[in-house]
Amino acid sequence: MVEQNSIAKSHRSYRLRARADAMDRTRARITRAAIDLHGSIGPAATTMSAVAERAGVTRATLYRHFPNEETLFKACSAEWRSANPAPDPEQWATVPDPYDRLRSSLPALYRWYRSAAAMRANLLRDLAVLPAPIRDAIEAYPRTVADILDSAWPRRSRLRRAAIAHAVAFETWQSFAHEGLSDAEAAKLMIGLISTAAGTRG
Repeated sequence: MVEQNSIAKSHRSYRLRARADAMDRTRARITRAAIDLHGSIGPAATTMSAVAERAGVTRATLYRHFPNEETLFKACSAEWRSANPAPDPEQWATVPDPYDRLRSSLPALYRWYRSAAAMRANLLRDLAVLPAPIRDAIEAYPRTVADILDSAWPRRSRLRRAAIAHAVAFETWQSFAHEGLSDAEAAKLMIGLISTAAGTRG
């Protein structure tokens, strides 16, 4: 009897693990489908029905895992950011020379922009529909980068700060990419602009 109870418990444990694994796989498939749609057509055009269809699940299954669009967006945002981490601006704060800081940061930032171009363009276009914490984080990132790059200079300059803010904007990189510039060329061009602004009173 003890042996039979042990076997029964083992079978139940196996079934529970198998069910949990299947649920995890389904959740991952749904999350991946949402990420794909956000990267292709954008969050504003992505419906729960479209996510369910792309993931190959019913709407009922989708809503069991994600009761609303916000919970789904937060999950796919966390997954995407984990797979596509933005450069950490704090790493550049340790570089004392302002031009060395620019030479370290801008190419790395532009490489990330290139690797995440489609998703970032869609997110910026559809900011109004994003959950507030995610929208705030997207808008805050370039400001944080600009603050850290500008802080390398001992004196404040309105013109220099504006040039740096322009340099770190995704739209600036995007315009250079459309003109066929490499990330290194774009960074060199922006460092020249910032150098001019840094030598101008303002």
